[in-house]
Amino acid sequence: MDKLSAMRTFVRVVESGSFTAVAAELRSTQSAISKQVAALERELGAKLLVRTTRSLALSEEGARYFEQARRLVAEIAEAESDLRQGEAQLSGWMRVAASVGFGRLKLMPLVKTFMAEHPDVKIDLRLHDGFVDLVEQGIDVSVRIGDLPDSGLIARRVGTSQRMLMAHRDYLKRLPPGTSLPLQPEDLSQHNCIVYTETSNRNQWTFRAGAAASDEPGTARTICVEGRLQTNSSEVIRAAVNSAMGIGYSPTWLFEQELASGEVVRLMPGWESPASPIHLVSPPERKHSAKVKAFVEHVANAFMP
Repeated sequence: MDKLSAMRTFVRVVESGSFTAVAAELRSTQSAISKQVAALERELGAKLLVRTTRSLALSEEGARYFEQARRLVAEIAEAESDLRQGEAQLSGWMRVAASVGFGRLKLMPLVKTFMAEHPDVKIDLRLHDGFVDLVEQGIDVSVRIGDLPDSGLIARRVGTSQRMLMAHRDYLKRLPPGTSLPLQPEDLSQHNCIVYTETSNRNQWTFRAGAAASDEPGTARTICVEGRLQTNSSEVIRAAVNSAMGIGYSPTWLFEQELASGEVVRLMPGWESPASPIHLVSPPERKHSAKVKAFVEHVANAFMP
């Protein structure tokens, strides 16, 4: 039995909470993963996991062993990373996470150029519009937009995301008689607003008065909007706005082409949205990874002025 490999597998099973998830991650089978952990238990002479048909949990011995095993596995990974960095070689798998729209439009081109520069690196790109637990999912580096909670993650700010109130020109052409373009936040009550549910404010849209607004510059106003469509997908928001289904309040990078062509136009230009920081974050145990360091630097150089 390869004890180090078995320890790595055991750590990932505990982190993910699933033999099946680790089997998919390691391109193996659930049976093989289970047998590897069972072999480790026999080698140690202790029951590490308590298995049921629906869940698994650490035994008392397993909990003590897990903390030591996770630390040891991380230290070995750091040592290997330092060695590769010293040899100026980057190789192996790296798991990267981002939201669907940002990953497709902004991150994927950088993944392509990074892989071209480092042909021995393999990237598992995970795109999801909800919250992703980096440790549970085994993520090496993730893009997060918005303020970061004090989570203990290693973070580097690489840019800023600006939201904009916008609509397709066809939506504006089809406005019912008596409905005018929104010039003030309260005017949005007359319009069908498309709500993105993966933000904490959901249908509470906040605007800040600019120089051309009727309010004093810098004044913030939050409006509760309504509409017939809400979604947890940035891609659905993009498709809905482009289909003239309503007004969106979205990051400008999601509609760069449409805004440049004039198909989608900015509304309420006198009002601005609060800017959101863009960070690249990694679990603490990945901080010495040469691949992660190189990828973060690659993305940061592309995003920052």
